[in-house]
This record gives sequence, C-alpha cells and structure tokens, in this order.
Amino acid sequence: MWFTYLLSWLSLVIQILFVTLAIAAGLYYLAEVIEEYTVATSRIIKYMIWFSTAVLVGLYLFEGFPAVMMSVGLFTNLVYFGLLQTFPYILLTSPNFILSCVLVIVNHYMAFQFFAEEYYPFSEVLAYFTICLWVIPFSFFVSLSAGENVLPSTVQHGDDVVSNYFTKGKRGKRSGILVIFSFLKEAVLPSRQKMY
Repeated sequence: MWFTYLLSWLSLVIQILFVTLAIAAGLYYLAEVIEEYTVATSRIIKYMIWFSTAVLVGLYLFEGFPAVMMSVGLFTNLVYFGLLQTFPYILLTSPNFILSCVLVIVNHYMAFQFFAEEYYPFSEVLAYFTICLWVIPFSFFVSLSAGENVLPSTVQHGDDVVSNYFTKGKRGKRSGILVIFSFLKEAVLPSRQKMY
C-alpha cells in the first residue's frame, strides 16, 4: 500500500514536469510567432480588448455585476488600447504600462472581493478571470520581446543590406522573454555542438 502511494506521488511530479515543459514550449513558440507577425498580433489583441469590453458590458446588463468593478474593467481596457498605440514597442517605464499593471492588481482585488461575497460556480468564476482579467495582460506579456527585432532597429551600423537580408536581422543575440525560454530549452534539452 505504501509503495503505490509513493508511486502516485512520483508520477504526479513527473506529470507536473511534463506539463511545465509543454507550457514552456508553447510559450516559446507563441513568442516566436508574435515576434514574426506583429501587425496581426496587434489586430488580434485589439479584437480581444473589444471582446472583453463587450463581456464586461454584458455582465453588467444581464448578470448585475457591480458598476464600480465593471467601470474599472472598462477603464483598464481603455488603458490597454493606449498600450496598443505603440505596439510592439512597450516601454516598461511608460505611464500607460505602469497604470495597466496597477489596474490589473486593482481588478483582481475587486474580483476576489466580489466573488467572496457572491456565490458563483467555479467554472463561471474561472471564465470571468480568464476572459476579463488574464488573457489581455498575458498577451502583452508574451509579446514584450516582439519589439526588439522590428525594423529599423535590426540593421546595425556597419551592416550591409545583403548580409542583413540573409541573417534576417538577427545577430544570434536576443533579449526579453525569448532569452528565458532559450535558456530553459538549453538547460532541459542541450544541443550538441559540432566540432571541426
């Protein structure tokens, strides 16, 4: 009996590791796609903000959610539109970015307070958090590295047009979230170097 109990804990740890690795691989791929297609990403984020706004209005009209909580959510979406104006260039010290981070915390506090007082099934609470609170900030977080290799910053002084075309502006040096994912990929699955 104790042996199967020990095996169940070992299998749980292995499953958690596999899920973590799968999420990291998915985020890495998503960051690569966002970096490659910044215009389409901007459009998708804009549609997500509009959808979240419609959901917030619907929750106020049909479900009777508090007006203060919905207005803070709508104001947060307005701030997200401000962040979208300079996309993919997001400055971490800009007032819009700092205000959006503060509003995310305020929205979470208000949602926790509301759902602590009112009973809703877990699936509905999770739906609110996912659609109204998590998807848009997460998409901005994953796209933070997208502005680093966008023209004209990819052509550096001394580069000619032909070599920049063949290397696609990449110098093998990345920063932001892609560096973290590359480091994790090399730590988990190290690649072999060819020796000549």
